[in-house]
Amino acid sequence: MMSNEKDILRETLGVDAVARLQALGNAALIEFVTDAVSLLEPEGALVCTDDPEDIALVRAMAVESGEERALSMDGHTLHFDGYYDQARDREQTRYLVPPDMDLGEKINALERDQGLAEVRGLLKGAMKGKQMLVRFFCLGPVKSDFSIPCVQVTDSYYVAHSEDLLYRSGYEQFKALGDCGEFFRFMHSSGRMEGGVSVDRDKKRIYMDVATDTVYSVHTQYAGNTVGLKKLALRLAIRKASREGWLAEHMFLMGVHGPEERVTYFAGAFPSACGKTSTAMLEGQTIVGDDLAYLKKRAGEIRSVNVEQGIFGIIRDVNAKDDPVIWDALTHPGEVIFSNVLVADGVPYWLGDGREHPGKGVNHSGEWYRGKKDADGHDVTLANKNARYTLRMSELANCDPAYNDPEGVPLAGIVYGGRDSDTCVPVEQAFDWAHGVICKGASLESETTAATLGREGVRRFDLMSILDFLSIPLGQYIDMHLNFVTGVERPPMVFSVNYFLKGTDGSYLNSIADKRVWLQWAELRIRGDVDVLTAPTGYLPRHEDLQRLFREYLSQEFSEEQYVEQFSIRIPKHLEKIARIEAVYRAETAAVSDTVFVQLNAQRARLEEARSKYGDIVSPFDL
Repeated sequence: MMSNEKDILRETLGVDAVARLQALGNAALIEFVTDAVSLLEPEGALVCTDDPEDIALVRAMAVESGEERALSMDGHTLHFDGYYDQARDREQTRYLVPPDMDLGEKINALERDQGLAEVRGLLKGAMKGKQMLVRFFCLGPVKSDFSIPCVQVTDSYYVAHSEDLLYRSGYEQFKALGDCGEFFRFMHSSGRMEGGVSVDRDKKRIYMDVATDTVYSVHTQYAGNTVGLKKLALRLAIRKASREGWLAEHMFLMGVHGPEERVTYFAGAFPSACGKTSTAMLEGQTIVGDDLAYLKKRAGEIRSVNVEQGIFGIIRDVNAKDDPVIWDALTHPGEVIFSNVLVADGVPYWLGDGREHPGKGVNHSGEWYRGKKDADGHDVTLANKNARYTLRMSELANCDPAYNDPEGVPLAGIVYGGRDSDTCVPVEQAFDWAHGVICKGASLESETTAATLGREGVRRFDLMSILDFLSIPLGQYIDMHLNFVTGVERPPMVFSVNYFLKGTDGSYLNSIADKRVWLQWAELRIRGDVDVLTAPTGYLPRHEDLQRLFREYLSQEFSEEQYVEQFSIRIPKHLEKIARIEAVYRAETAAVSDTVFVQLNAQRARLEEARSKYGDIVSPFDL
């Protein structure tokens, strides 16, 4: 450590805190923290180790500072974000890139020098009168080939407390790193606050400097914009994975339990509010992770880990009937943070919780009463549609024993699912890896929801459910996937699911519980236990197999009429979809692999051939 760095740090942090930093023996880390102190100008700092006392102190300060409020249930706390700070902000989330870098048409980028000057100007002096928290975490299990060390600087106890629930402590991991600059850096300030929330929302910025693996975030508290290790780190990890030949994905990991007590591990990519967490939490299955996964090749197979150790989940529609495991964790003592729900008499309430709701209380808008309007004349719902809960995976009764395994789990299947009311069947298997990558993952579309800012109900292209977080050109990302299984004897089978198919009357054709059948069928396919029908778009389940599974797992009948309505191939809709997807890739300024267009054209040709034989709608019984 240079003498001027020592002076800067000792003056602000104190001797003990500096000693904790020096013990890590990492010059690049010292440089980052020194820069943060000089830029943010805190009045003091807390450098936390992995010691449980440090972690407990952060939690206590989250309540003492007013960023969180204690609820009546032991261990439960409540946090409110600002009324207009309730979701990821796509517009203000940008990559800072050098002039010679083109990330493509779909990625929000800004010239690096310009962006750094802007965001660092907003951060200048942002911690005056506040305490800086210096936190160390690990993405992926510690002491693993998957591990990525991270340092977060923030003035928000809520952000730091959230990270303690969501990520493994990483101070000791930094010691193992040694004097190396290969780690992710996050610098955040809530900025000026009133009533415990950020108020200068016009100055909100979330900028990522790809040259230094550093994320800057200011004038926001919502966790998707501030908890650096979540989707912000995913963006950095995608670039790292591209350089090193592995995959960083917006995917759950789960164990699907089949016959004879066997467990088959799946990953799944679903846009927000499209059934991702509810799939990972299916009855009879075990969860490894609900949101982020790293995939690497090991000894000729694909293995995967949960990047996190906790869940930052959408709480809307979580209830005792549909989500009994999560409900149990949320309604019993244990460490849980609720955000942007209604609280009345110390009890949290949210949309779709299945309970009778009080007519008044406190929520993200302040004092709330039924019929309240906001400044724009809109109804203020009792809780935000994107309200959340944060807890550790270990709080869940169905947590898979391998969720923390440093070796990861062997990955046998990948599932892609979006919101689609009129095109895709409920479950289908891709012909092979390349077909799955292009025609399932890279062609994923979904209707927008309240989890992102903007208008709801708009069909949106979202390849692999990762478009919001993509930090390399689309073509390069697709090539990563296509090349990833080189040398792998049995790549994971690829499936698509669609829980939102509607009938001619506009009602959903499937119940929430039906997804259990689709996953159990996919498990049987991987194990070679069931045959299929060959459709123009992939392999379909046979009626007799689905009928058996509905009886076995749901004690229901699945009629031939239901099968035909749900599994007929709607050729005009599929052709429209191909045209939309092809237009997206044709418009890309960065190069897109010919494999994309070859696969799309092959699918178009199969559909046209089927239409010439059977007409616009092809019954599975015709196949």
